[in-house]
Amino acid sequence: MAEAAFHLICGSTGAGKSTYAQALASDLGGLHFAIDRWMVTLFWQDSPQPIEFDWTMARIDRCEAMIFETAKQAVSIGVPAILDLGFTKSAHRQKFAKLAAEAQIPVVLHVLDVPVEERWARVEGRNANKGDTYAMEVDRSMFDFVETMWELPDAVEMNALNGLLVRA
Repeated sequence: MAEAAFHLICGSTGAGKSTYAQALASDLGGLHFAIDRWMVTLFWQDSPQPIEFDWTMARIDRCEAMIFETAKQAVSIGVPAILDLGFTKSAHRQKFAKLAAEAQIPVVLHVLDVPVEERWARVEGRNANKGDTYAMEVDRSMFDFVETMWELPDAVEMNALNGLLVRA
């Protein structure tokens, strides 16, 4: 089994984060924590329509707090934690890196870098097929919204977080 660590999986919508995270969890003998599955299971049936940003973010924060605590327990018994939480923004990645450092947990950042046209085609396919990584419908406006938030890690961040660039 690999060294127990937090593996932060990041990339924009359609980059293949969930597929990659599932494979990594299998390869490392780790646990895969997918924010989309937590949100859909715990909150989506009660969500306001149309979706409200503040309502959603409050619940994501709660899920992430529980994911962190559970992932920390996994690492404490030698099980790698694969965190598939989007990590679209540098501040989000830094928050988890800081929590990990405080808990003396190593971090590895996995960055999936895929061209936008290919990512949108993947999202359309996922919407149509509703396969293993499907959690909810992502329309073009949602895709474009997340695209405005995506921050590709720079060299400093990659170095600080033991970054691996993945061409998925």
